[in-house]
Amino acid sequence: MTMEQLSAHDVLTTTRAVRRRLDLTRPVPRALVEECVEVAMQAPSGSNRQDYGFVCVSDPVLRTAVADLYERSHANAVKTLIDYDQGDVRGPAQDRLQSAGAYLREHLAEVPWLVIATIRRKRSDQADNRELASLYGSVMPAFWSFMLAARARGLGTCFTTRHLTYEQETADLLGIPFDEVTQVGMTPLAYFTGTGFKPAGRIPVDEVFHHDRW
Repeated sequence: MTMEQLSAHDVLTTTRAVRRRLDLTRPVPRALVEECVEVAMQAPSGSNRQDYGFVCVSDPVLRTAVADLYERSHANAVKTLIDYDQGDVRGPAQDRLQSAGAYLREHLAEVPWLVIATIRRKRSDQADNRELASLYGSVMPAFWSFMLAARARGLGTCFTTRHLTYEQETADLLGIPFDEVTQVGMTPLAYFTGTGFKPAGRIPVDEVFHHDRW
């Protein structure tokens, strides 16, 4: 196990969405990926069901096929960019996000691992908000813990849901039982280039902190 000398605070504040700085040439050992999954399994899940799963794809042919599905959904992704007001801390990142997103799309098949988070629950069009919160709340903490564990080990990740436009096709490709298992997101996984990361610009905390009432 190779661990960076990072505090919990460092890991939490410097785990960035890594796209351009993914090292496409350096292999990532399977044992290291399994280690990140093992850490992720310490996250809570509803009723302690532990019904999450991680489909970790390293086969170049399968990676290429998943990347092709991601590419097909990319055109719609560009349309979701937001035009923020001048001076908004989120504004300058928009052009970078579009460029970095295009880079990831073009090189996704070259990333050593693609990791898809799943939960063994049936999807339902009739699910209410509580049911949806329970479903996603039983896998997202583990998925984020996976990405934090990766950061602590010198690996880069980037949470994305773009391939879910073709969830059925992805399930068929990877042997995921579509009627029993729901995919919730994917991340590329690779060592990152450069020396490290720093906290990102965020809106003021008083815009999101609500004391006693909204």
